[in-house]
Amino acid sequence: MDIKALRAFAAVVEEGSFTAAAQRIVMSKSMCSKIIADLESFLGARLLTRTTRAVTPTAAGMSFYTEVGGILARLDAATEAVRSTTLHASGPLKLGAPVQYMLNVFEPHLLRFMTEYPDVQLDVVLEDARTDLTRDGYDAVLRIGLLEDSNLHARHLHDTPILLVASPNYIQARGNPEHPSDLRHHLCLHYTNLRGAGTWPLRQGSEVIYQKITPAFSSNNNELLRRLAVAGKGIALTPRFQVTDDLEAGRLVAVMPDYGLPGAPVHVLYSSRKNVSAALSAFLDFVATLRFE
Repeated sequence: MDIKALRAFAAVVEEGSFTAAAQRIVMSKSMCSKIIADLESFLGARLLTRTTRAVTPTAAGMSFYTEVGGILARLDAATEAVRSTTLHASGPLKLGAPVQYMLNVFEPHLLRFMTEYPDVQLDVVLEDARTDLTRDGYDAVLRIGLLEDSNLHARHLHDTPILLVASPNYIQARGNPEHPSDLRHHLCLHYTNLRGAGTWPLRQGSEVIYQKITPAFSSNNNELLRRLAVAGKGIALTPRFQVTDDLEAGRLVAVMPDYGLPGAPVHVLYSSRKNVSAALSAFLDFVATLRFE
């Protein structure tokens, strides 16, 4: 049953006239009359008594109007609630983000977003796995690294520096690699969420090379790899934000600093540019203004 027919019927009952009802709902009188006739045919009952002076509901029509009026009122209330949410930054917003990136880099920005948009109900899920945005019900996810081809939309935030690091004890025991090919003879602590199985991206001049390594240990958690590197268990390829304190304290040192590593891009991913909620729209506008060190 067409909602337009219900609104036309309610308007005719309330106005007592096809002409006034048609003007109210911005429709021709003939179309309004036809819609009501089709509705009566569909229901198999006469809803209105038509005279030259007025249009009044029959007993069946009045009963139907009472029910329809309640339905339309609830529909209007629900519509207004959604419109209110889309016009103002409020309502739920589910975000996904890598654990250490959120805790070490993005957290201050998240706190400011919460202050500026107190009516947005944030649900932030921290995990290093590459979540499926649509399947897992995320509005947006923060993702580090090269993006795979997909139908998702991406907004670039910044590039985060990547370092090769090891403990001084490891370097003393195993030697300091001088060329990417030397990594084949070292214990490599591999982050499995990197694209390219068993390879590390390194920069040689203006060219990015992908050095084959044999992982001595692999994990999808960078924090575990950092701890193993501090314990002298090997060389780790890691974002700088993960090891800043360790470098300053001397627990870790940079390996092959002459080989600059390409910074890993950080993006916010979301599924559609259409029908974006006000909460997500506010978040996308907010991150577009951010500056990262």
